[in-house]
Amino acid sequence: MVAARKLQACKYFSGLMVMSLGEVVVLGVALLVAAIALFIALRAGKAGGSDDRLAQLTGRLSQMAESQTAALARNAEQLQAQERAVTKMLDERLAEVTRRIGDNLQKTSEKNTEVLGVLQERLAVIDAAQKNITELSAEVVSLQDILSNKQVRGAIGQTQMEDLVRNMLPPGAFDFQVTLSNGKRADCVIRLPNPPGVIAVDSKYPHEAFMRMIASTDERELALAEAAFRTDVMKHIKDIAEKYIVPGETADSAIMFVPAESVFAELHDRFPGLVEEGFRRRVYIVSPTTLMATLNTVRAILKDARMREQAHIIQTEISKMMDDVNRLDDRVAKLATHFGQTQKDVEDIRISTGKILKRGVAIENIQLDDASAHAPPEDTLLAGEELRRSLQ
Repeated sequence: MVAARKLQACKYFSGLMVMSLGEVVVLGVALLVAAIALFIALRAGKAGGSDDRLAQLTGRLSQMAESQTAALARNAEQLQAQERAVTKMLDERLAEVTRRIGDNLQKTSEKNTEVLGVLQERLAVIDAAQKNITELSAEVVSLQDILSNKQVRGAIGQTQMEDLVRNMLPPGAFDFQVTLSNGKRADCVIRLPNPPGVIAVDSKYPHEAFMRMIASTDERELALAEAAFRTDVMKHIKDIAEKYIVPGETADSAIMFVPAESVFAELHDRFPGLVEEGFRRRVYIVSPTTLMATLNTVRAILKDARMREQAHIIQTEISKMMDDVNRLDDRVAKLATHFGQTQKDVEDIRISTGKILKRGVAIENIQLDDASAHAPPEDTLLAGEELRRSLQ
């Protein structure tokens, strides 16, 4: 719209410029003719010239005025033609610019509509994500409230450990919440054959000290949090070594289950001394992943123990199987003998059928015509002998 208005203004001012130029030319010519006439009149008055000369001058001036008027008319027509051409060109340019501006505005409007649609979709996705973030924040706050309670946190670790044990070991190889002879209750005991015997598993989660260590913002606060974390883990190691390693009742080692992989990784990365202290006291620290590997090894040990317990049964079954194999071998040998006898009988039958075939051929070769009936006795005897030899 702004470009159209600018083009209209240019058209208007160009017309004004053309009309002003024509008027200026006409005015200039008129002033020139008047000046010439005045000059001639003055000279005629001064010199006292004749009327003829004045008339000639007047006629010439009239001719000049007419020629100038005709030239001015032609110029005016040319100017008008140029004005019309310029106006037409400006109109065409204005129409083209208007069309282009309309097309651009249409494309811009369509593009803006498309962008707004995409933007609305993105906003809807962002709203959904914001809603999920809000719900997740609420869940995180709820989880923090849960973990801040020691009893609930201990129940979570206990449940996680029990699920792993149930999934990895066969029934009868473990028990939960077992009270030992010293009155201490273990979260879980794994029953292995001697050695090593019964192994106690206890779940510990030093959450408060670990969270303070993570949330530390300066060196002093971090040092205090690390000291508190080290103290808590050392206390758990000592308690497990004193409570759940009972000579003559349990194995000489126990397992400390840490239900968080991050705590386990932090122990091995920044506190290797605590891990070494656990080895020294025969308290082995495990995470959910390493507990699964440990239980897999325990399952293999239990399977091997059951194999050893059932070794005599396996040997008895193998002996019975060998008797069955020997019996089968005897029966196969008897069957082979029967097959041999059958083959011999078949060969005898084929010999008999061969002899019968030969005799049939010999009988077919006997001459029964009249000539043989009147043959001398010597020929008859020779034919009989030949038949006898062929039948043998």
